[in-house]
Amino acid sequence: MRTAAVTLAATLFFSPLASAQSSAAAKPVAPPYQQPAPDPFAGAPAAKPADVDSLDHILAALYDVISGPAGPRDWNRFRSLFLPSGRLTATGKNPDGSIRVRALGVDDYANLAGAGFLKNGFFENAIVNRINTYGQVTQVFSSYESRHNPGEAPFSRGINSIQILNDGHRFWIVSILWDSERPDNPLPKDFTKAPNL
Repeated sequence: MRTAAVTLAATLFFSPLASAQSSAAAKPVAPPYQQPAPDPFAGAPAAKPADVDSLDHILAALYDVISGPAGPRDWNRFRSLFLPSGRLTATGKNPDGSIRVRALGVDDYANLAGAGFLKNGFFENAIVNRINTYGQVTQVFSSYESRHNPGEAPFSRGINSIQILNDGHRFWIVSILWDSERPDNPLPKDFTKAPNL
């Protein structure tokens, strides 16, 4: 009788376990790299087609949308140029020589820069765009100059390193990393003047 009870208990214990193992074996979980990825474009505002239909146009739109007299900018247009996960990162040197890095999301940049643009005019333009493309990936080294008012001497120059994706339908800015000119970091000569066309 005791043997029968033990056998029954063992059967009740192991049967669900065997069933669970069988079910798991029948429905294997795909490894992470095989699972559906989230839509990288979800949430992006609709872009003006003329802003994103070519590399030249998206670069021109980038500089145009942040430039203007003191006042608000069209931040919806700005967001439409970027992947929603896009990053904007500034680097440079502090007075003590230490390196500073400030990484921002697209909305973070809009909030931070937008507050400054409400009080001060800001006009930025490309000097030289050095473009390299491989497949769907484009890297642009874009030297720039910044002014508070058109026609003034620039108060800042530097280089934007811009990564751009072509998804087959339009161009997207993935990230921008930039550093500014300073005495120990002059612009390379071939980035200071646009070549004659």
